[in-house]
Amino acid sequence: MTKAVLYRMDLPNYTCGYGTAARDLLRRNGFEIEEHILTTRRETDAFKDKHNVTTTPLIFIEGVKIGGFTDLKKHLKASKPASKRFWKK
Repeated sequence: MTKAVLYRMDLPNYTCGYGTAARDLLRRNGFEIEEHILTTRRETDAFKDKHNVTTTPLIFIEGVKIGGFTDLKKHLKASKPASKRFWKK
């Protein structure tokens, strides 16, 4: 099983929808997920500074930085084999 590391924000008064969407997309695609939840604004800001990003979530797959939710969607689409159609409808 391919491993993904997900950092997402879940503050007491705000849960990042892109973070939960990224988690769900990874699950649907069969990834083993190591999830790190950022629970304070201070922790979130320090994380962004450390990784030189302006938003969360941040996803790594097999140690490679993928980026945020939109980057994850692009990555998964690009890594899927093209379907073969033997006939047209």
